[in-house]
Parts: sequence; structure tokens; C-alpha cells
Amino acid sequence: MTKLRLQLAQLALLLLLAPVAPFAFGAVTAPAAQIAPLPKFVATQPATAPLPAAAVPAAAASAADSLDLNALKEELKATKAIGVLTKLSLKNQVDDLLQQFRDHHQGKATVTLAELRRSYDLLLMKVLSLIQDADQRLAAEIIASREAIWGLLADQQKISTLDV
Repeated sequence: MTKLRLQLAQLALLLLLAPVAPFAFGAVTAPAAQIAPLPKFVATQPATAPLPAAAVPAAAASAADSLDLNALKEELKATKAIGVLTKLSLKNQVDDLLQQFRDHHQGKATVTLAELRRSYDLLLMKVLSLIQDADQRLAAEIIASREAIWGLLADQQKISTLDV
């Protein structure tokens, strides 16, 4: 039972480390009458280009200082919006992504930081799509923490200190 709790705790943290470009779909081609209004927690400003790799840790440094990964992890673990099997599947995906980040920082992988960002964004989008209707508050917290989490992952020193 303790091993399962530890795995769920790790899953929750990993879910927080997963990236999502919240609803940055590009240009809309459908008539305005056919487009459903965005939920209140979704940013309505156009997506911006990703920051250069050198600027990411500096931009996220202040947000990362106030980021409480443990609290977010506990909220993800406790949410009823995601089933247990889905949480386990997401945990495996997060583990794989974290390993890709570690390999990238150690020079073992040929994957670029831009490709890792795309994977991060897709995984975060998946998490948000699972929880946005049932737990809007948690979805908003994840969206607000998105860049701070990316800052932890993109920084070689910070990712080595993560306890996951």
C-alpha cells in the first residue's frame, strides 16, 4: 500500500512536470458563430513563440521560487477528474519525458530542447483536457505553473535536484 502511495505521489508530480500549450491552436478558420466560447481559465491572448533556451530559466526563476510542486502533486493525486489507470498511464509518460530531459542535459540524446518543449506541451494539454471540466481550479493552477515547471525542466541544474 505504501508503494502505491509513493507511485501515486510521483505520478502527481510528474503530471505537473508535463507540458501543455494551453489551447494554442493557431489561426481559427471557422465562422465566429460556430466557435464555442473559451472557458474562463483559458488565456484568450494569441500564443507567443517559445523563449530562447537561455531566457527560460531566468524568466521562470521567480515563478519557480513560489511554485509548490508538492501541493500541486497532492491536488493531482486527490482529484476525482482522472481515474487511477489514467493516472498510472500519465505517470509512465511523465517518467519517459523526464528521462528524455535528463538524457538531453547529459548529452546522450539527439532530441532538441524545442522537441522536448513540444512533448511537454502535448502532455500538459492531455492532462488539462482530462481535468478542465471536472476540476477547473486545478486546471487553472497548472496553467499558471506551466512556465515555472518548464523552467525547472529546461535547467540542467534544477532538474538534477528534482526529487522524482
